Amino acid sequence: MAIDLFSILSFLFFFLLSLYLYLHFIASSKKANKKPGFKRYPIVGTLPDFLRNRHRFLDWSTEVLSNCPTNSAVFWRPGKVHGIITANPSNVEHILKTKFENYPKGASFITRLQDFLGRGIFNSDAELWKVQRKTASYEFNTKSLRNFIMQNTSWNALLLTTFVSSLSMSTQGCLGGDGTTGNTEFMKAFEDATTLSCGRFMYPSPFLGRVKKYLSVGSERKLKDSIKIVHEFADNIIKSRMEQKVEKEDDLLSRFIATDENSPEFLRDIIISFILAGRDTTSSALSWFFWLLSSKPEVKQNILKELDKIQVRNSKKLGETYSLDELRDMHYLHAAISEAMRLYPPVPVDTKACLTDDILPDGTFVGKGWFVTYHTYAMGRMERIWGKNCSEFLPERWLENNGVCKQESPFRFPVFHAGPRMCLGKDMAYIQMKSIAAAVIERFEMDVESKDKVPEHLLSLTLRMKDGLSVKVKERCVGEIDLGTIV
Repeated sequence: MAIDLFSILSFLFFFLLSLYLYLHFIASSKKANKKPGFKRYPIVGTLPDFLRNRHRFLDWSTEVLSNCPTNSAVFWRPGKVHGIITANPSNVEHILKTKFENYPKGASFITRLQDFLGRGIFNSDAELWKVQRKTASYEFNTKSLRNFIMQNTSWNALLLTTFVSSLSMSTQGCLGGDGTTGNTEFMKAFEDATTLSCGRFMYPSPFLGRVKKYLSVGSERKLKDSIKIVHEFADNIIKSRMEQKVEKEDDLLSRFIATDENSPEFLRDIIISFILAGRDTTSSALSWFFWLLSSKPEVKQNILKELDKIQVRNSKKLGETYSLDELRDMHYLHAAISEAMRLYPPVPVDTKACLTDDILPDGTFVGKGWFVTYHTYAMGRMERIWGKNCSEFLPERWLENNGVCKQESPFRFPVFHAGPRMCLGKDMAYIQMKSIAAAVIERFEMDVESKDKVPEHLLSLTLRMKDGLSVKVKERCVGEIDLGTIV
């Protein structure tokens, strides 16, 4: 009898204790969810809302951050996925500059992209990254920029077919001719690899990703096949270059080949990294630029006026190659391209790993092993950074009173990264984009289909339009040419 009574009392005690803890947990969760930030649930954290919104992750997370007092929020879900997402310039400076050594790429990030990018400059840390950056830095001086202009920006090189085939010109300068133009199998495989690699960050749990990779099923199978095509393409470039045995090639690939300790696999990683940097980012930026331009005829007219002044001042004929100095004088065009990248940055988010416990300038705690993502896409849409008209395409916000394009802080506008990992190819990217944009705008009228509807974007390593940009192009005073879709 005593034992039965003890059992009943024990059962009641544990039942009431469990009920209390459950109700307390629910109450705490409801209280927490009243605070700005990502909605959190018991045990599963932000997973339910993440699954509902991952198809629109950029816009969803932007909405959440815009409602947070410091534009930062904690994000966690099962599988030890715990971190901070921020759109705060002070935090960005802290992560990318002030505490640079405490925020490397990290093993989790590198592992997910290693199949595709290997140990290339965008997927490495510490000494391996430093060596690649130092070697690559020789490619981006003023002399290289002038040579790039002479070799790659004549009108023949700027035919719209080059634009349609995703703008592979910048890597031709760096790699001595990468051969991507016209290689549709490679381009398709490369685009699939960037999209599917990004998809690894979107699994409900990292464990699920590891299982799919081990079994080689679904998206992991397709990713594996795409990477194989990309690797074979890069290996052929290396093999061809080594067989040439040219002693004094003055391009990036040749400099790495000249170093005997660099294996063919490492050279392949370098090629893939720079094709990603020079091909996908530029084509993405220009696609969004031309879409934005289609609904702003006054912006286009201002660009044409600027080009006309340069032509008259330098006695240039239509179609002549612009010099480096002339391209640098295109302040309004520079402002318009910058404004397009503010709203649609080629790399919309970037993630680091925290090595030791830290506190960000806005007071947010970051634990050891947490990820920290700075949200470039969201930053371009924050009122506290760009004002109440932050959603408008307004190139004039970049201009001084004298019409010169001003330099914005890279921590407010981290499109080209910031701090020690600042993009080496920033100037070359602007030169390339201005060369192409100027040649297209002064020679053609572009009629963008569905210009009033924001194109759907892909969740990829770069911000690409899902179905490309459909346009009809009319040559001024000549005739209409339907070039289909710009990708």
